[in-house]
Amino acid sequence: MDRKHTFNIAYLIVALSAIGLFQMLLAWRDIAQLSHTELMRMVNEGKIASVTITESTIQGRFKDPQYGKSFFFSTRVDPTAAADFEKVGVPVTGATDNNWGATLLSWVLPMLIFFGIWLFLFRGTGGRQGMGGLVNIGKSKAKVYVEHQTGVTFDDVAGVDEAKAELQEIVSFLKDSDKFGRLGARIPKGILLVGPPGTGKTLMARAIAGEAGVPFFSISGSEFVEMFVGVGAARVRDLFEQARQAAPCIIFVDELDALGRARTPFSGYGGGDEKEQTLNQLLSELDGFDPRVGIVLLAATNRPEILDPALTRAGRFDRQLVLDRPDRKGREAILMVHMRAVKTAPGLNVDDIAGITPGFTGADLANLVNEAAIFATRRNADQVTMEDFTEAVERIVAGTERRGRLLRPQERQRVAYHEMGHALVAALLKSADPVQKVSIIPRSIGALGYTLQRPTDDRFLITAGELKERMTVLLAGRAAEEVIYGEVSTGAADDLAKATDVARQSVTRFGMSPVVGQVVFEEEKQQWLGDGSRLHSKDYSEATAREVDLAVRDMLDEASTSARDLLRSRMDDLKAGARLLLERETITPDDFPPLQRHAEAVPPSEAQVLPN
Repeated sequence: MDRKHTFNIAYLIVALSAIGLFQMLLAWRDIAQLSHTELMRMVNEGKIASVTITESTIQGRFKDPQYGKSFFFSTRVDPTAAADFEKVGVPVTGATDNNWGATLLSWVLPMLIFFGIWLFLFRGTGGRQGMGGLVNIGKSKAKVYVEHQTGVTFDDVAGVDEAKAELQEIVSFLKDSDKFGRLGARIPKGILLVGPPGTGKTLMARAIAGEAGVPFFSISGSEFVEMFVGVGAARVRDLFEQARQAAPCIIFVDELDALGRARTPFSGYGGGDEKEQTLNQLLSELDGFDPRVGIVLLAATNRPEILDPALTRAGRFDRQLVLDRPDRKGREAILMVHMRAVKTAPGLNVDDIAGITPGFTGADLANLVNEAAIFATRRNADQVTMEDFTEAVERIVAGTERRGRLLRPQERQRVAYHEMGHALVAALLKSADPVQKVSIIPRSIGALGYTLQRPTDDRFLITAGELKERMTVLLAGRAAEEVIYGEVSTGAADDLAKATDVARQSVTRFGMSPVVGQVVFEEEKQQWLGDGSRLHSKDYSEATAREVDLAVRDMLDEASTSARDLLRSRMDDLKAGARLLLERETITPDDFPPLQRHAEAVPPSEAQVLPN
């Protein structure tokens, strides 16, 4: 009998027991409890049909229902009561109190009910197999995929050519281990894939299994740890035992940080002992298996900085491959992979799409292609065009349009001047990214308008002048409000926060302040989960902190002054662009030529961005 049928039988037993208990309760409700005086009165009046006398009770049935009851119950008081019944011709039947059936049921029935409740609540324990979960609680939850089930090869992975070249050795070893080890080389025991979310770490692991044609054990790090102590370690042992029987094979542990977090002196308190035991068992298994048998351990994490050093040392995870956000060439290759299933317009330039998606990961690009196809479908088009991809980028970056949000005319005009200030200053500065579109349509992320800039290429180094120009563009919207209205509004809060962050990093991390000096005050640790999780270490005095604050303030003041000077020199363009923006809501450089990048763009020195 399989586990599913066993689980159904258990439910049936619990249901029948509940029905029996319900029937007993109904029967008990039909019994009237009488005192000895009432009982004797009813006997004399001839209302009793039959009686059962035990050592301590008198039970029986009425001739006609009394008090709405058909049966009665009374505690026996006088042992000679039987003689009184016989005198009036009422049959008397003796009985004993040793009702073993009722006693047994009173013990067994509650146990069955509690067992049924426990079974219902904990049926997910041990692989969600019902009663079989108790036996299999220490079994691994790893799912085995063979080659035709993964359905992924290196052709489906793009933008990470260096990582594919490194992992090609793993495939060669799994296909022909004798040839690979002819010079005495051994395959690395473990390979750790690190990088931001969405860069294809899991996809890469599945592609290796698909290329090598070997069983693929896939499990998440969080699935090792349960509420029962020792379960995680048992599952680690079971997983490696399964792998040894299926060798050559690949074990892939996703989200390794859930299992391999660094141990601390207090990790044994507060329930951390279970995780530590699981980690110790994993370390033991990594030391115990021989890579020559054909077992390759792959793991992926977004947070390598929190892993235990004993886990990442040589001999356990011998290699760490970084899958970072792809560059422009990599984004183009990824887009080509995802656009295979999309009907695109002839002549669509994939390089242009890659150019407007800096910082996008592989998952972001897959979502971009899908969103573009949705936009084309929404307008009943036969093909996906560049306009659809542009709309998709705007949706992902700025959110959906909220045309239903009505602004007051004064607010709408202020937003127009604000966005035109960003766009004009970006067009006037050489190193700023060219403007692609300006809009005053509110977006779902809370923006009342936005200026979309299109990078010309990927940048890996940024000079001090470029950072100052970036701050100038960020503060240009605020400067435009100040130039036109003489005061600023809360709409520039996000711009000010971004500019402040750029200025602080310039001073504390890049040593770009001549006042503070070329010193690193805040060292940033490598993080893959975005700016919100950056860790800084502050090890300087309060006096130095004041100098840093003053230097940051001076940089922001200088950038704001530069933005105001540029806008005052182009006041006519600022007003004309705002009027056009109020009329059309969305404009491009083709609609308003002053936004186009010209050869006479202001150099940083003339724009008063760089100090003398």
